[in-house]
Amino acid sequence: MLIVFLCIVLLIVLVSWFKINPFIAFLIVAIVAGLLLQIPAAKLLSSIQKGLGDTLGSLAVIICLGAMLGKLVAVSGAAQKIASVMVNAVGIKYIQWALVATGFIIGIPLFYGIGFVLMVPLIFSVVYKYKLPAVFIGLPMLASLSVTHGFLPPHPSPAALVVQFNANMGITLMYGLIIAIPTIILAGPVFAQTLKKIPSSPLSTFRPEDIPADKLPGAFRSFGIALLPVFLLMGTSALPAIINLSADAAKWLTLIGDPSVVMLITLGVASYFLGTAQGRSMSELNTIYTDAVKDVALILLIIGGSGAFKQVLVDSGVDKQIGYHLQQLPLDPLVLGWLIAAIIRASLGSATVAGLTAAGIVAPLVIQSHANPNLMVLAIGAGSLAFSHVNDSGFWLFKEYFNLSMKDTFRSWSAMESLIAVIGLGGVMLIKTFMG
Repeated sequence: MLIVFLCIVLLIVLVSWFKINPFIAFLIVAIVAGLLLQIPAAKLLSSIQKGLGDTLGSLAVIICLGAMLGKLVAVSGAAQKIASVMVNAVGIKYIQWALVATGFIIGIPLFYGIGFVLMVPLIFSVVYKYKLPAVFIGLPMLASLSVTHGFLPPHPSPAALVVQFNANMGITLMYGLIIAIPTIILAGPVFAQTLKKIPSSPLSTFRPEDIPADKLPGAFRSFGIALLPVFLLMGTSALPAIINLSADAAKWLTLIGDPSVVMLITLGVASYFLGTAQGRSMSELNTIYTDAVKDVALILLIIGGSGAFKQVLVDSGVDKQIGYHLQQLPLDPLVLGWLIAAIIRASLGSATVAGLTAAGIVAPLVIQSHANPNLMVLAIGAGSLAFSHVNDSGFWLFKEYFNLSMKDTFRSWSAMESLIAVIGLGGVMLIKTFMG
């Protein structure tokens, strides 16, 4: 237990103080942990390779295809179309709610960093046009982006956690949506009511360059493609419960409902409707997709590194000891998973690293305590968003884009992320209670 604790501290020190890339830090810590836990050198290397391979084998396809889809949704103007339809539908009075809904819909296929950079110009265009308080209007939309990043597959952390806990992607997504909506409302528009007086003059550099309205794809096309992964994942999970399927039909449904196949189908549909049907050549699409994979290459490596660390713990047998000792704590396993993720998030800054590290520690406990793996994914996802501060890139993105003081960034951004974490855990415990 002490060795594992020291290794996690070492991981935090390497990433936070020495600014070492998290992938390299995970590899260093995995090697140190293996040697201290007396795994033979030859077996240690195969443990690291197995951990990397097993984790990336099931996730590389989902994350790369998801990044390609997100990039195409952004570049084609589909994201801009979704935003303009939402704002036009509700008018200026409810514009904040329109932006929240836009952030949620766009946040499903987009990775957080891409979504943030894409959405901020939209927020500023509304702020400049209607002379509204920037933080009051912008933070709720970013809250919805943050929730989709932490709770909903196919985002890297929840998708990786689904694999680690052997959970069901469709069921996790359904539970995630049930928790996400009230969490976004409370941590977004409701909390933002307290932030109207925060002074913010967004930098003029970020005034958006809009694609002309006549060049944008249609509304049905834009919404349909952004939401297609959700419909496919949820539909293929729900259909067997509604209809009595034959064995052959069930096999086909299992194939179509596999997250990798879902993302491949969606990307194929998007490539036609947002690509070639709008006059883009295949070489243009390939350039978009290549750029998208560059954006997520580091995320993939970090996830692989966390898998290597987890495998070293498993092969040393220490994971069973951790599970046993954690079971003795008078805490619900879901609360414990949330707490460990929250502590690592506050220490390291990265939600993805926090979620994956906590998963490696809590995995044996899920088996021993028979905790619901779908809810554990969401509990850790919620914990991994707690208290974003100076060691989180999202904190600085928000501060610099909105041109805020440190105090006001803590008061708005850090408070919002912590609210999401706490409300998310509350939602997980409510679902557990109603499920018995």
